[in-house]
Amino acid sequence: MAARGNLNFWRSAFSRLLARNARDMEDSIPRCVRWRIRNNVTVPSFVKGKRILMPSIAAISALGYSSSKTDQQNKTLAAAKSSEEKIIIQKADEIYNRGEVLALYDFLVEYKDCRNDELLWRLARAATDKGKLLGGSEKKALYYEAFGYTKQALELNPDNYACHKWYAILLDYTGEYEGYKKRIANAYIVKEHFQKSVELNPNDATSIYSLGYWCFLFADLPWYQQKVASMLFATPPKSTYQEAMDYFLKAEQVDANFYSMNLLMIGKTYVRMGNTKMALLYLTRARDYNQKSEDDKMAHKEAVELLRSLGVKTS
Repeated sequence: MAARGNLNFWRSAFSRLLARNARDMEDSIPRCVRWRIRNNVTVPSFVKGKRILMPSIAAISALGYSSSKTDQQNKTLAAAKSSEEKIIIQKADEIYNRGEVLALYDFLVEYKDCRNDELLWRLARAATDKGKLLGGSEKKALYYEAFGYTKQALELNPDNYACHKWYAILLDYTGEYEGYKKRIANAYIVKEHFQKSVELNPNDATSIYSLGYWCFLFADLPWYQQKVASMLFATPPKSTYQEAMDYFLKAEQVDANFYSMNLLMIGKTYVRMGNTKMALLYLTRARDYNQKSEDDKMAHKEAVELLRSLGVKTS
């Protein structure tokens, strides 16, 4: 009787431990997934209509129970956290693809204190998009907030191409608020992170576009900013319209029609290079691009203005 009572006691204690672990998981994780994670099994929770029984407490060595309990608990929590974060990322991507800017930010900001680089760079992107949508002082605050998230993401995983991309984007965006001198001073760092992003993922069209945009900015730099650059660097950043064009066309080759701003910049660069025929082609495509985001609206507006400057009547 004493042995049975002791066995029942430990069975009850073990069950309570597993119950506490289960409560640590989000409700969004399916119950069958929670059970499989907790018990380290790969079979379904129900087989031929019969519920799988909990492992017998008798299988656990009395001498090794304490350390085994701790190890299993740590593995359980780690697996649960990983599964939960994957579900959060999947949901975030669904919201992003629907173009729900404010909803995405509100969803992801709940996880701002996490230690997951994939979540943090997505939060940085969401904060940036929210800033573009709201504008004004809120835009500035959100850009700096987003920059903080991408710093954390990059520290957590320097081998994640998206962390480098969003660090570079937000270093440049925040630099705009600190004057062209600061922005020029950041130029080489921005380019290095875009290059690292492309190195880690050669098929990311946005990073390739961003390198093209960097080249265009320095090819198009006014004379007074060129003088500032000469004072800041022994070898100031320089580029050409052709180098910018090569990146823009490469981005389009990797992912055709992926971004209204890439179409705009191809057209704009052709204008600078004096190729009116090709400029009209790409500016018209940018004008007619489906306007889903703030960037799309900006591309449409500038394309219309450039087309008018080229003598095209457009609305």
